[in-house]
Order: sequence, then structure tokens, then C-alpha cells
Amino acid sequence: MNRLLEVCVDSLASARAAIAGGADRLELCSALAIGGLTPYTALLEQLRAESAIPVRCLMRPRAGDFCYAPEEIDLMARQIQALRTAGADGFVIGCLTPEGELDGRAMAPLLEAAKGAGLTLHRCVDVSRDPLKTCLDAAALGIDTVLTSGAAGSCSQGLDTIRAMLELDGPEILIGAGVSAGVISRFRKELPQARAFHMSGKRDIPSAMIFRREGVPMGIPGFDEWHTQQTDEAAVKAAKAALA
Repeated sequence: MNRLLEVCVDSLASARAAIAGGADRLELCSALAIGGLTPYTALLEQLRAESAIPVRCLMRPRAGDFCYAPEEIDLMARQIQALRTAGADGFVIGCLTPEGELDGRAMAPLLEAAKGAGLTLHRCVDVSRDPLKTCLDAAALGIDTVLTSGAAGSCSQGLDTIRAMLELDGPEILIGAGVSAGVISRFRKELPQARAFHMSGKRDIPSAMIFRREGVPMGIPGFDEWHTQQTDEAAVKAAKAALA
């Protein structure tokens, strides 16, 4: 049975670490600190200059919910076209109706723009009304993978729902949120059919700034602006070993 370790990255440094650690595929995004947004096309171009590793790009125009306005749908469709040209192999998408159902009508332009590419339903599944139904609805739209924590704060908390998802005749279940080598080992023991995992494996990198003016936030007050997060090659290697 083929196994998959996908690593979510938002910088070239993180992509390099994930590749060196043995990642099978990357999810490329920006702004991981707020859950991930659509990546810059130039970042994908930088990555493609160094590696042919499979890359799926997250399509998320803003933080918050997954109920999008028409102009946001149009923006994502345009971004998909640009990212395909830059070398994306697939896309990570998802839209919900106000009632919490998968919104096939809103997703139609995205599916058309991504036609022929690999498709993952992102964690909108975890805040949908019925995650199991959402998995099946995603399959009906031609989506091959569902990224999920099992509708919980972490995949460990959502294990029972993930078990039910794995029993569906539906898309591949990509287990994410809190994934580490230890979590993979636990899942492989309790759910032997689990074969695909998604992680970021982040570690804090202190700022190079020596002079630091405190009390002048650039964004959310209280946000730590003196550290960035970067994928840890050792964490990816350990996860890959646990999966193997």
C-alpha cells in the first residue's frame, strides 16, 4: 500500500527542509500563522527552479470562514490559472454554503480552472454540518483527497470521525492537524488503513533583529513578531520513518 507524507510550507526555506526530510508532496501556501492563504506565484516559481516535487497550492483568499463572495471565487479561479502556469500539480480548495453544506455551485469555476489537476478538499470539511456527507459530496465533484482533522481541534481528538471517513467509499483521507511522528505511529497502530498524513513540522526561528521597538504591532496586537516559523527537517524525517 502506497503511503503519503505531505508537508505544508509557506516559504522556500521550509520547502527545502521538507524535501530534505523526505516529504512526498508539498502543500504550498502563505501565512501559515493564520491557517494558510493562497501562495505567491513567485514563491512557486522559486521552488520549481529547484525541485520537481509534487505541489498542491492552497486556494484561500482570506482568513475566516469558507463562505465566499463572487469576487473571491473569481480571484481564486484567476490565481489557479496563474499557479498552473507556474508549475502547480494540484490545488486545495473548498467552499461552504451558509448552511454548512459543500457549495458545488460556488466551486464550479475553481473546478473548471483546475480541470485535470489533483484536487484536495481542505479543512472546510471540519467545520461543515456533516463531515461524512461532505466527503462523499467532494468525491461526486471529482475531488480525490480530503484533508481533515476529523472535525476536531486536532486529528488525535478526531480519531473516531477519521475512522468513519476511512470506511467510506470516497476520496483519500489525508490526516492533518497536530501530526507528528508519534501521532503517525499511534494512528498506524489504531487505524492500519490510514496511509496519508499532512504536517507542517514547524519550529520557531528567532528574528535577526537586534534593535526591537516594542509596543508597535504590525498586525494583531500581541502577535509575536520576533519569531518566524519554519519546517524542521528532523521532524519531517521522523514522521517519514514512522510512516514507513
